[in-house]
Amino acid sequence: MNIYVGNLPYSIRDDELSDLFSDFGAVKSANVIMDRSSGKSKGFGFVEMDDNEEAEKAIQSLNGKEVSGRELRVNEARPRGDRPNRR
Repeated sequence: MNIYVGNLPYSIRDDELSDLFSDFGAVKSANVIMDRSSGKSKGFGFVEMDDNEEAEKAIQSLNGKEVSGRELRVNEARPRGDRPNRR
């Protein structure tokens, strides 16, 4: 399952994001999205977990959790085609 993680602290990196989710099961990948021009975090990322039950447990436990003064928004990521256009 691909999981969206929003409102991340700007200081968090891929390995720290992975560690946050590894308490709930095996993390296949964890990516903090970075701004191409500045190289700084955009404040959100994605975590991929193979086991849907573990992923659901992580979502339930981490959604609303405060990390470095920011309340995380965690939910199942929607495919790109399901999102509304920003224009």
